[in-house]
Amino acid sequence: MNQAQLLTVLEERFKENSYRHEGVQWQQVTNRLNDYKLSVLLAMEETGGQPDVMVLHGELVYVDFSLESPTLRRSLCYDREALDKRKKNKPINSAKDVANEIGIRLLTEEEYFILQSIMPVDLSTSTWLDTPVELRKLGGALFGDRRYNRVFIYHNGADSYYASRGFRGVLNL
Repeated sequence: MNQAQLLTVLEERFKENSYRHEGVQWQQVTNRLNDYKLSVLLAMEETGGQPDVMVLHGELVYVDFSLESPTLRRSLCYDREALDKRKKNKPINSAKDVANEIGIRLLTEEEYFILQSIMPVDLSTSTWLDTPVELRKLGGALFGDRRYNRVFIYHNGADSYYASRGFRGVLNL
């Protein structure tokens, strides 16, 4: 997919899902895009994220709006430290490392609740969340999902990984 094709996909998604970004005009978005941001959005798209615009903390951002955790960003432990400590059955990478490679950051717990208030996601998958340092120092990491019409935030060892757990990213515009 080239940049022109990506922009077409993003514009169509933007127009079809206006409830995600009420009051925002497409021109406001395109004015903030550059080659770097388009390359990041392409990586988000190609890994299954289906990025779209939303307003977080008064700022325009792109967030992964795929119904389930992005397909090509699953089966990852939380971060490099967890990956390095794991001795058996290591995953291929960590969520934090892949996010850095793409050029995005993981959603925080608060941002995940905001995303879930806009559109129910992770109905059968789960998503690693940016974890507070004090919790991470103890070996844990946060993840969230939606079950029974409710959003749940859980903890797990940062070195754990599951085929149904991935991560969602944020790109600031």
